[in-house]
Amino acid sequence: MTTRPDRGGEQPPRPPAGQTSAPPDPDQTGVAASVPPIPTQPGAERTADEPAGARPATGDVPPTVAAPAVDDGPAPRPDRAQYGVCAFLALVGGLVIVDATRIGHAISTADPIGPKPVPILLGVLLLIVAAIYAVDVARGGAGEPEAGEDVDLSSPIDWRTVLLLIGAFLVNAVLIDRLGWVISGTLLFWGSAYALGNRHYVRNLLIAVALSLITFYTFAIGLKVNLPAGVLQGIL
Repeated sequence: MTTRPDRGGEQPPRPPAGQTSAPPDPDQTGVAASVPPIPTQPGAERTADEPAGARPATGDVPPTVAAPAVDDGPAPRPDRAQYGVCAFLALVGGLVIVDATRIGHAISTADPIGPKPVPILLGVLLLIVAAIYAVDVARGGAGEPEAGEDVDLSSPIDWRTVLLLIGAFLVNAVLIDRLGWVISGTLLFWGSAYALGNRHYVRNLLIAVALSLITFYTFAIGLKVNLPAGVLQGIL
């Protein structure tokens, strides 16, 4: 009898490889001889475990090649044209502060502060905005270009339309005191519509007259500001 390993005994010695643990049964000798041997499948044999010394060391394994870093190119240069905007804001802020210091102090119980602090505050805010804007430009900040909406940015400037609009504003500035706002404003609105390509002359004239009258009475009644009546003085 053999002892079992789980009961404290020693495990019986195993026969060497190639030998069976028991002699073949005489009754089954013919059956075993008649069964052809099963061919060995490639890769089916189990190789012995390699000793620790035969395994490649961790340092011998080549490291994994990392993906190359993407080069974003040189850092963007600051747009020097934006410094002109910063200088303009600083100049306007300085002029507002200087002009505010010339305002006399109005003594009134209803307005103890006076009109001087508000323009000074606006001038200081303009200077602060100019300084912050300059720092942002120096760090490479730039606004995104306006893509436009249904506008072909590659098309040239329509100078004809620009000149017609400028002419309409100049005519209004020259005739507003002589003919009055209603007439000069009508010419302004009608001329602007014509410059922008609208060719409904009669309809545009009626709309221009209506807009001129509405703005005239809105300023006169709502804002208490009398626009020049011109030749229509006493009629309006």
